[in-house]
Amino acid sequence: MDTTGAEAVPTATVTPRWRRRLRPYLLATPAVLLCVGILYPFFVGVAYTVYNFSDANREPSFVGLTNFADILGSDTLWHSARVTVAFAVAATTVETVLGVGVALLLHRSSLLGRLLERLLIVPLMVAPIIAAIMWKLILLPEVGWVRPILAAVGVHGYRGTDGAGAAFFWSVVVDAWLYTPFVAILALAGLRSLPNSPFEAAAVDGANWWLTFRRLTLPMLWPYVLVAVIFRFMDCLKVFDIIYGLTAGGPGDATTTLQINAYLEAITYARYSRGMTFMLILWVVVYAISFVLVRYLGRVQNRAAGVSIGTPAAAPAGATASTATGVEAG
Repeated sequence: MDTTGAEAVPTATVTPRWRRRLRPYLLATPAVLLCVGILYPFFVGVAYTVYNFSDANREPSFVGLTNFADILGSDTLWHSARVTVAFAVAATTVETVLGVGVALLLHRSSLLGRLLERLLIVPLMVAPIIAAIMWKLILLPEVGWVRPILAAVGVHGYRGTDGAGAAFFWSVVVDAWLYTPFVAILALAGLRSLPNSPFEAAAVDGANWWLTFRRLTLPMLWPYVLVAVIFRFMDCLKVFDIIYGLTAGGPGDATTTLQINAYLEAITYARYSRGMTFMLILWVVVYAISFVLVRYLGRVQNRAAGVSIGTPAAAPAGATASTATGVEAG
């Protein structure tokens, strides 16, 4: 039979056995290198905490848990811990409330809303230390913009960040200015993913805006908001650049957080072991809090999934749409 012109049948390429065996190790190599790059500095820092490394001590010796005992027994740690927690709670609360509010406003379709939605990400494009320096110049009593504005409305005696309360307040303001858009973007994405049928049923039953928000919007939006809260709370516990760039931990130690204390010990005072001890204590605190919050997030997501999976058909005969959706007519 003449096979001239017939299409050639492609032959399967046989991969050598040694290449098949090597492929999993090659694929895992980047992850292994990343883990080594992360874990090696971490364990070196942990090793520093049981020695007395410092610029004044050229021959460090093993001291065990002495650094932990000294720091845990000092007022410096507990004061900086109170400042850190207070800042994290205040900043996260302000950013969550403002972020959800901005998301609710932008959720209404309009030309202005679409324009503001594009401008919302502008603060996120600014490096935190640059934002802190920019706000520091704005808040200067001599040449800043805040003093003339306050004087125009009859408020005098502005001193910038010289007072302890003012320094803490403006630190929260700068953090909120920088990261409220992050919360707003997450909340806006959550709002746009919510189903329409429960809201249509609530509107038919005559539920007002506040009742709809409290009984429908907020419970279904809460998993998204909680994700933003976890991210922001963890980040605020580790804050350094904003506070250091704005107040350098002052006046005095009014805004000295655990991160700034670690920086002062390790860099300014060249007591490396004490600085790493501060950082390890902060790591333990952040890890414990994040573990609890992530577990709570899992329960919230499961509960939300259970509510969304349930069907209104399971409601008793004659039940209204408001009963099936959990909304009472107001």
